[in-house]
Amino acid sequence: MRRALSYCLCAVIAPALAIADVQLSFYGGAQTAPASDISIRDPLIGADDFSQDWEGRSSEAPIYYGVRATRWQSPTFGYGLDFAHNKVYPANGIAAPGYEVLEFTDGLNTLTLNAYRRWNDVLGDVTPYVGGGIGLAVPHVEVVNGSSQTNGYQLTGPAATLVAGAAMPINDQWSVFGEYKGTFSSNRADLDSGGTLETDIFTNAVNFGVSFDF
Repeated sequence: MRRALSYCLCAVIAPALAIADVQLSFYGGAQTAPASDISIRDPLIGADDFSQDWEGRSSEAPIYYGVRATRWQSPTFGYGLDFAHNKVYPANGIAAPGYEVLEFTDGLNTLTLNAYRRWNDVLGDVTPYVGGGIGLAVPHVEVVNGSSQTNGYQLTGPAATLVAGAAMPINDQWSVFGEYKGTFSSNRADLDSGGTLETDIFTNAVNFGVSFDF
């Protein structure tokens, strides 16, 4: 009976394993961010509401990058985790008046659970894909205003991402890809002086990367 059950389980599981394809991807590129409204409520800083212009400085250390693990359950559908090390600096180095430091540069990190749909080899060897998902923002918050100084990683709120791109194989296991990726994060950060900073930030990125299939 056990042997028969084992055969039955193998008959069910083996096809699923054969179909499943685990893919690990690494990417970098050019990442930007439009202005965002910032609201600060703090015993030392006071009540402060303003708009801040941002820039990404993708190639400056620490560079912008991402890592993605995807499990393709079928030839066309997959899901997985995506970690992105986004960054935002005050545009042209100009922060709002009174702030010596105001940035998320180490970085505006997001971790999302994504689902993907792809269309294999519709353009020769090129495979277009789209995806999206939700997760968490874990930025490195850096705010200095007078005696109020905050510098550290925090879990600040939800994040969501959308991606659209195309991949092309190099060989049986390696492929290259290019894509657009947009990421939204809603951040509520605690300031060390007892207050809070709130801002919603949207980043845009053009990514190029490599993938390895196991």
